[in-house]
Amino acid sequence: MATSGTTSFTLDLADIMEEAFERAGSELRSGYDYKTARRSIDLLMLEWQNRGLNLWTVRDASLSLVAGTSSYDLTSEKLDIIEGLLRTDAGNTSKQSDLTMQRISVSQYAHQTNKLTQGRPLQYYVERKPTGITVHFWPVPDATTSYTFAYYYLDRIEDSGKPASNTMDVPARYLPCLVAGLAYQIASKKPESMSIAPALKQVYEEQWNLAADASREKAALYMAPGGYNDL
Repeated sequence: MATSGTTSFTLDLADIMEEAFERAGSELRSGYDYKTARRSIDLLMLEWQNRGLNLWTVRDASLSLVAGTSSYDLTSEKLDIIEGLLRTDAGNTSKQSDLTMQRISVSQYAHQTNKLTQGRPLQYYVERKPTGITVHFWPVPDATTSYTFAYYYLDRIEDSGKPASNTMDVPARYLPCLVAGLAYQIASKKPESMSIAPALKQVYEEQWNLAADASREKAALYMAPGGYNDL
């Protein structure tokens, strides 16, 4: 019994759209069909980013802190910070050290009595704006040493783009979910397909749950007893 010996299956935009239209009981026939499907895919990617932590979009980066500067604007593809560390002696193989920092809320940052206090940064507040995020540090970095903010962030999923030969910026294991979601979106916009939209929605949610469950963090979780003592 022979097998292909390959594991490179993927779908480009044209394949994704054709499969989705077929599931919605229709056909991809016109340039407008392609345009509306591409728009739905881009909206679907934004929806996925609102559904939670997509591990394939986690990236790492670093930011050199400047003495006396408390706030830093990050580039627009960075959607949120999920972990932040204060690095000293960056690049020194024998002295580099990462110190855990605490992410605080806007309320906690607002209640800092003196936001101009300088020292070793211990906390950071992430301000999420329509155009990007700004990170505020407290205390404000001082000049005693060079500080680097090392962080892991959620990267925005790339747009579909115009060429039908493009592939989407998602792992292959998410393609069933993408096709199912697009089929639901297409059916929701076509009067002749609206009757099957609820069933397609259910399939889409099932595929999302399968993909999201497979992408969860696999590292061991350790919990230690503690907290408030009984009075």
